Amino acid sequence: MAFAPFHARRSQSRSTVPKVLMRGNHVVAEAAVRAGCRFYFGYPITPQNEIPEYMSERLSKIEGGVFIQAESEIASIHMVIGASMAGGRVMTSSSGPGISLKQEGISFLSGLELPAVIVNMSRGGPGLGNIAPAQSDYFQATRGGGHGDYRTIVLAPNSGQELADLTFEAFDLADKYRTPVVILGDGMLGQMMEPVEFRPEIPIKKLPHKDWALTGAKGRPSRFIRSLILDPGEEEEHNWKLMRKYEKIAREELRWEAFAADDAKMLVVAFGTAARIAKGAVKRVREQGLKVGLIRPISLWPFPFKALRDFSKKVKHFIVFEMNMGQMVEDVRLALEGGGEVHFYGRPGGIVPTPLEVSRVITSQYYQKRLG
Repeated sequence: MAFAPFHARRSQSRSTVPKVLMRGNHVVAEAAVRAGCRFYFGYPITPQNEIPEYMSERLSKIEGGVFIQAESEIASIHMVIGASMAGGRVMTSSSGPGISLKQEGISFLSGLELPAVIVNMSRGGPGLGNIAPAQSDYFQATRGGGHGDYRTIVLAPNSGQELADLTFEAFDLADKYRTPVVILGDGMLGQMMEPVEFRPEIPIKKLPHKDWALTGAKGRPSRFIRSLILDPGEEEEHNWKLMRKYEKIAREELRWEAFAADDAKMLVVAFGTAARIAKGAVKRVREQGLKVGLIRPISLWPFPFKALRDFSKKVKHFIVFEMNMGQMVEDVRLALEGGGEVHFYGRPGGIVPTPLEVSRVITSQYYQKRLG
């Protein structure tokens, strides 16, 4: 896929309505409603509680809106399955430990080929961890997280505006491919307030028709949706069908952004909040005359393997910066196929470094490699 700047593509579809100042979690909720979401099921956990709080009020004022605070994360994800099976646009949200509890249901959604949007405003871990922002749920999101051969589309916004835009895209992608889509944010992104411009609300009547949904036979032949396939041959064929779908997604739904990369001798690879910090660091070292650029994966799955591989033809030094212990490093190394040297810098557990801190790491590596 030829690279088109992500910000240029998204700005074409936004309205001319004045921007509003909103908290990131509220942005996700408002964007979801405008995208046609009428069903939300969840359970409280910090730092995403403002999403269900907002949805509880917003959906109560909309015809057909349904909000349920379930008795557990497990109950909520199975409510998502039911609403999706009936044809509705549906969302749930949580953070690290809560997403872990939803994994069986996410596997069911994938096996049943049901669209849904799952928001993870991740926090420090493992275990209960803390409520500080972290990116340690990368493996959980990009490797499926549950049982069986399946993948989920994973989108990683890095601003309030992208939370709005990618929430719209998440619902469209979920319906297009009949698959769950994960929006992977973090506690900082969810709590941060920024000016946002929303797309116009989609009328429910203009949402895609779902001829597979279970809405009552009403004189037509009955339909059924299942993931229990006891015959191994049928189960294998179902898995091959899913794989063909995932291969199509991997070809057609790549999203990434490059900054100051054209003449770079070293590239920083970062996503989400870490990418905003990294961009500030890159600007600092550029002022010092160092030729450093940034590659920001926006779709964490499918991961932009080819984009990084193409850059490795002229750049041999990469720094992966994450707010974890180096989970995206694996995908960067897979992308480069040995075509570049990968260095990692990360802060796990909820520590958020400054651009100055990251710039010092970049500068040190730059001169160690004698690139200046």
